[in-house]
Amino acid sequence: MELSRSKAGARQSAEQTKQDTKPWIRRLGRFGYMAQGLVYGLIGILAFMAAIGAGGKTTDTKGMLQSLPGMPLGELLLWIIGIGLIGYSIWGIVKCFTDPENKGSDAKGIAIRIGYLISAGIYGSIAFNAIKIAVNGGGSGGGSEQSMSAKLLSQPYGQWVIAIIGAIIIGYGIYEFISGYKEKFMTKFRASEMSLHERKIARNSGKMGLIARGIVLAMIGFFFIEAAYTADPSQYKGLDGALSELSSQPFGQWMLGAVALGLILYGVYGVIRGRYEHMSFGGK
Repeated sequence: MELSRSKAGARQSAEQTKQDTKPWIRRLGRFGYMAQGLVYGLIGILAFMAAIGAGGKTTDTKGMLQSLPGMPLGELLLWIIGIGLIGYSIWGIVKCFTDPENKGSDAKGIAIRIGYLISAGIYGSIAFNAIKIAVNGGGSGGGSEQSMSAKLLSQPYGQWVIAIIGAIIIGYGIYEFISGYKEKFMTKFRASEMSLHERKIARNSGKMGLIARGIVLAMIGFFFIEAAYTADPSQYKGLDGALSELSSQPFGQWMLGAVALGLILYGVYGVIRGRYEHMSFGGK
């Protein structure tokens, strides 16, 4: 009887500890969503400036981070992005292993949860680069994506791995495009706590932002598959390559401007998401 009470007490203590730590993880996740939004918003601003000929350029996360030290409050932004994306990565790991969104353990649920883990790794790397650049005062923040592709292509089945990654990225881009177009993302918000104006901003920014990000992701996935098919790592293009490709098309500057505005709106959506998304792990 005494042993049973001891076990019950231990379980209660462990549960209490878990409840005490949950809100901190949740807050890290919220800060992470906002930092992710800041990253895309800044990339969108630079791309929009390039589209209108105001001195900006199409760039990826690495290029955007390296441009920040020369801007007012740039180093502070680097630290905010770095720390925030660490929180985003931690939240991605939590979503993978504890499944607070109830994605389940079937094939679809496992695939989505693995995607959260991959995303956590990607944004963890971006966080590391941001902090490294902040510490070095603008020095290089990482290696070349093309060299990574070359290493993969040199491995057995490397072309298949890159092609599969490309297909997954295209699939996720289509998912985001549909989610934005059909406004499915609105179900993630605690709408009852939002004013009518906030819901309108969330709907409009999320719709245009997810459509723009979906288009860019699908293009990046296509470049992965092209690199795998040709076995040529130079065919790999990231976010900057996708934006540059858009600008080279007929009416390219208009297309680039529209997508850039979409990425800026995705940044706004990220901030609202951090504030109002329902996060069941540790409360609201």
